[in-house]
Amino acid sequence: MGKKLLSFLVLVVFFQGFSQNLPLSENTKVSIITIGTASPSYALYGHTGIRFKDLATNLDVVYNYGAFDFQTPNFMLRFVKGDLQYFVTSNSYAEFEYNYRYENRSIYEQELDLPMDKIRTLYNNIHNSLTSDERFYTYKFIDKNCTTMVIDKVNEVLESPVIDFQKPQEQTYRSVLFPYADSQFLQQLGINIIFGTKVDEKATKLFLPLDLMQALKTISYKGKPLVKETKTIYEAQKVTEPFNFFDSIYLLIVLLGIIVVVNNRKLTFTYFTILGLLGLFFSLIGLYSFHQEVLWNYNVLLFNPFYLVLLYFYKKDNFVKFKRVKWLILLMLVIYLLVLLPKVYLISVSPFIITNFILLFRMRMK
Repeated sequence: MGKKLLSFLVLVVFFQGFSQNLPLSENTKVSIITIGTASPSYALYGHTGIRFKDLATNLDVVYNYGAFDFQTPNFMLRFVKGDLQYFVTSNSYAEFEYNYRYENRSIYEQELDLPMDKIRTLYNNIHNSLTSDERFYTYKFIDKNCTTMVIDKVNEVLESPVIDFQKPQEQTYRSVLFPYADSQFLQQLGINIIFGTKVDEKATKLFLPLDLMQALKTISYKGKPLVKETKTIYEAQKVTEPFNFFDSIYLLIVLLGIIVVVNNRKLTFTYFTILGLLGLFFSLIGLYSFHQEVLWNYNVLLFNPFYLVLLYFYKKDNFVKFKRVKWLILLMLVIYLLVLLPKVYLISVSPFIITNFILLFRMRMK
């Protein structure tokens, strides 16, 4: 049954691709489709696609960058390393719209005001890439995602970086990303502690779908607006998320508060072991991964591998070295606090900072 279904899907894709490889009429329209955000991590920042519509040839297709194959050998290792190959796919627009309506995600369309020769070139470039090596690319969170790939393809046919960063470069990438997970504390915390110094750079690149949509409204090409109009195809119904204690800073405060109040040696050691292992992971992943966003992660000053060294000397009853490592960790914690003062996620990690100070000052050799 599975093989039959797979064969059917292959035939559908083949005939769909064959039917789309037709000469475009003079009435062909090209537009950038922006999909709104949603709660799941894969939908947190929205999505960008590019649509070609030609009633004369019954063509209505959307090309999407950002697909990947879960069956790739060593998928998780390659995903973490940053050399997993992503690729472009095509879908009928009707299916595309239905899926996002079903997920209750907003759909916006911006028709580009381009001459017909540019539209044909853009279509051929993207469509032909489906069957060539250009179909695959190495994903980068900021530099090469579904939004930047569409920007690059459009700029390529315009023969200049017409779509460029339009906002004042005052915010960092971290500040730009931070509000997207406002209602999901744990996810927001995880994103900020895994990212390193690159996301603290000034945001000089358009890389998020909704920011691209806003920028397109103000961009001109050859003396006229690049976008003819911005249409709302579907406005997502607002869903009020109930307060979730288990996905809030209050859960973190309670858990860490228990560790402080109970003042149990085994519990404290378990906590420091977890912090040390996390710090070791952050340190190693920076050396292993090609993702520039996780390089030079100063959060290791909080989730510090030296906690493992501290516990080792405690177990060995080595008072001198224990004391030295303890004061080294405290110094690193102070430096971390100073580094974090201007950062948007200071409040999110403040329960860790306070807890670590209390436990370290309280910790004594036997």
